[in-house]
Amino acid sequence: MIYKPLTPLPPGPLSGQRILVVDDAEDDRTLLSGFLLRHGVRLYIGTDGQDGYRKAQTVRPDLILMDIRMPGYDGLTSCRLLKANTSTRNIPVIFLSAATTTEEKVTGLSTGAVDYITKPFDFEEVRLRLCIHLRSAVRSNAPTASTESVEIPHGTNTFDMVLFQAARKLMLEKLDQTLSLNGLASAVGTNARRLSSAFKNCAGVTVFDFLREERMREARRLLSETTLEIGAIALALGYSNTANFSTAFRERFGMPPSQFRR
Repeated sequence: MIYKPLTPLPPGPLSGQRILVVDDAEDDRTLLSGFLLRHGVRLYIGTDGQDGYRKAQTVRPDLILMDIRMPGYDGLTSCRLLKANTSTRNIPVIFLSAATTTEEKVTGLSTGAVDYITKPFDFEEVRLRLCIHLRSAVRSNAPTASTESVEIPHGTNTFDMVLFQAARKLMLEKLDQTLSLNGLASAVGTNARRLSSAFKNCAGVTVFDFLREERMREARRLLSETTLEIGAIALALGYSNTANFSTAFRERFGMPPSQFRR
């Protein structure tokens, strides 16, 4: 649904911009919506992360303002899915939250958000941040080549691809951790069975076979391109000790990591 402003201000840099506001708190949505409508924004509303994700695919807004703490899909989950979807990955996402901890801010930005606005809103700050990131989005709209491309079979279900890419990105960011299948599925807004099916359809392997291969790929790179000790590489890739890492490496490449490095 598009909300039209009742008392717009004179045309400015936000006039005509398509902005999607995603927040489960009605009072916060009302405050932010009123401010945006007065600036001539073409406004769209999502009432939770799942609703926001679906509307982003339909509307293709110029920017998304999204709360973090919501029922169902929280903002982090929704942002991961948006950034894994080729049709929405370039839309800037700004997180909204009453929390001000550095940890939450870092987590939010690491999922692909471009900025973070705390509640209660300072509307001049909101206006300035919107102007900055809308300009940046225009400058960076040209497509770029991906260095992490994976060949996915033609005809694969679109949402399977989104789930696969979102989970893959999360695993690559956390190669030192072994997330449970349920935990990984929850982080990308689905269940274990659905995620397993997505990996089978997109990569032809299980989630953990895929993780093992990505770890071995990174192990080979680190052994070739760095001087890190083998024990440090093992820990960085989620192995509890060097012996377990060496066994896995030998099974994959037919030689221990020390010999590969030589």
